[in-house]
Amino acid sequence: MSETFTITQLAEEFRITPRAIRFYEDKDLLRPERHGLNRVYSRRDRARLKLILRGKRLGFSLAEIREMLDLYYHGDGQVEQMRVTLKASRRRLEQLEDQRREIEEAIAELKDGIRQLERILAEKGVGAEQRAAPAKAVTSRVA
Repeated sequence: MSETFTITQLAEEFRITPRAIRFYEDKDLLRPERHGLNRVYSRRDRARLKLILRGKRLGFSLAEIREMLDLYYHGDGQVEQMRVTLKASRRRLEQLEDQRREIEEAIAELKDGIRQLERILAEKGVGAEQRAAPAKAVTSRVA
C-alpha cells in the first residue's frame, strides 16, 4: 500500500496553509485523489508540492513550474525536463544577479548620501547625538 497524506499533514510539514495547497490544486499543479469529500495526497503529490515550493522560493512563475513538472512524464528519461529546467534556472540566476547588482548600487548610493548628510550636519555644528535622533513630529493646529 502506498503512503498517503492529508492536506493538514502536508500543510504542517511544509509550513504552509491548506488554502495554499488548494490554490496549487486550482492551478492544476497538484491532482490529489478524492475519497468522498477528503483529498488524499500521494507520495508523488508530496514530491510535486516540494518542487512547487522550491520553485516559488527561487522566484519561478507558476507557469514555469508547471512546465518543468509536466515534462517529468515526457517519456525521454526526463532529458527534456532537465533541459527546460536548466534553461529556466540560468535565466533566473541572471535575473537575481542583476537584482543583486542593483541592490549593491542602491546601498552604495545610500551610504554615500548618508556620509554627505552627516558631513554637512557636522559642518553646521549638529552633534552626532542630534544627527542620529529622529526629528520631532511637527503638528499644526487649525483654528
